[in-house]
Amino acid sequence: MADLFDTDATPPATVAARPLADRLRPRSLSDVIGQEKVLGPEGPLGSMLAARSLSSLVLWGPPGVGKTTIARLLADATDLEFVQISAIFTGVPELRKVFEAARLRRRQGRGTLLFVDEIHRFNKAQQDGFLPHMEDGTILLVGATTENPSFELNAALLSRAQVIVLDRLTLADLERLAQRAERELGRALPLRPEAREALLEMADGDGRALLNLVEQVAAWQPDQPLTTEALGQRLMRRAAKYDKSGEEHYNLISALHKSVRGSDPDAALYWFARMLEGGEDPRFLARRITRMAVEDIGLADPQAQTICLHAWETYERLGSPEGELALAQAVTYLALAPKSNAGYVAYKAARDAARRTGSEPPPKHIRNAPTRLMREQGYGAGYAYDHDAEDGFSGQNYFPEGMRRPVFYQPVERGYERELRKRLDWFARLRDKRKE
Repeated sequence: MADLFDTDATPPATVAARPLADRLRPRSLSDVIGQEKVLGPEGPLGSMLAARSLSSLVLWGPPGVGKTTIARLLADATDLEFVQISAIFTGVPELRKVFEAARLRRRQGRGTLLFVDEIHRFNKAQQDGFLPHMEDGTILLVGATTENPSFELNAALLSRAQVIVLDRLTLADLERLAQRAERELGRALPLRPEAREALLEMADGDGRALLNLVEQVAAWQPDQPLTTEALGQRLMRRAAKYDKSGEEHYNLISALHKSVRGSDPDAALYWFARMLEGGEDPRFLARRITRMAVEDIGLADPQAQTICLHAWETYERLGSPEGELALAQAVTYLALAPKSNAGYVAYKAARDAARRTGSEPPPKHIRNAPTRLMREQGYGAGYAYDHDAEDGFSGQNYFPEGMRRPVFYQPVERGYERELRKRLDWFARLRDKRKE
């Protein structure tokens, strides 16, 4: 893969006026950094190009990973006219003009690759408008989106396009890009090694953002290379990518929940902090960690739910940022608590059984009998008062008559549920004894 672009053909005055990101725009697919998995010979795009059978695509990935560049280079590689529009600024009248121009171009023997940036911004009806032009070959559609296509794009459109997932750039990818920029600029960045790494981290996987940062830093002329602290004083760190209503929100809460379930307090605190740094409402997190205590710990540690509720109450009394510490402590406690979903499983099994047997009445001996007629019908007859029974346990049947006795709750041999298992076994032995 090439690491440097040939810019000799560009007049120096023009080069100076062009932003660095534009000057370093790849001129071939082999120059694209960070997407080898997709563009390599065994990758989906590499295979399509080798077979000369490019289909409509949806490029899904975070900002600054090369979606527009890849679309443009695909048009070059397949000798198609590249037409770019943005769903934010394009309405139905403009789309009609684009489709008409593509039809005329097709009659003249040239195809059109229509690149639609932010394609998820089109509503469902607008997305449907692309379908006939894709089907008759008027356009080859390449859409770009930062949102999950499964949620944002029509099933009909997705059935006619292959989704290509582009990855955020790694630190190694960003370092290669920074080196490429330094060769283009003809000088090294005035940064100490640790400050250089901090600069790469500031880009947060976004190549375009990195080149903008590099351009700023390259313009400085400090007396000596800058430290991380000095860099931080001159540059503001980019806000982490986080959409409180989008897929990233659900990805991060899933990571937090699974880290707690996996008994990893360090990972749990990391994802908890990531969500707070992204601007998540701590009350949402308080609700979710309480749910974790109920769902994944349950009676293995009955105190876990109380700790979560107290942390939630503490946050409500203290507010941010002090109250967030109480929530962080609850997260840590949950991660280290013994885990059991036996109560959760039992509850779901009981609900399922209730749906299947919802018309079955309770056995007569445990029904109340406030009237003579009800007593005559046998309500309450034969009920054994458990406090009068040996060991305070009568062993009577409390399920509907004729219903086979199920077992819903099966506690695990962890935490407090180990004691509950002993009690269940004890009651089971007594029940069997009463039947003898």
